Amino acid sequence: QVQLLESGGGTVETGGSLRLSCAVSGLIDNIKYMAWYRQVPGKQRDLVAAINNDDATNYADSEEGRFTIARGSARNTVSLQMNSLKPEDTAVYYCKVDTWDGSRWDAYWGQGTQVTVSS
Repeated sequence: QVQLLESGGGTVETGGSLRLSCAVSGLIDNIKYMAWYRQVPGKQRDLVAAINNDDATNYADSEEGRFTIARGSARNTVSLQMNSLKPEDTAVYYCKVDTWDGSRWDAYWGQGTQVTVSS
């Protein structure tokens, strides 16, 4: 069983910064991808940034250059450093991990953390 615990959300003014963290427990050796998504009410959950086991990263176009995803040295944590925040970045941010056990993929989600950017 994989569990994800997110932290670091909050309220910040336009132009400010926040750092989100996600700690993963269970089946750590099976983790292949870690990612951050975000969702606003009434809309689909969208990818913000992702990182694989080789530390290759992928960003949504609107975040590239402002956000940085990174894995911790223990490989069971992932962070999202968000700079130059805009009101449109306001959303619930979710951590997601994809695991592979040799025969199937599974996906696990955190509970979400609210990020609010005031104008």
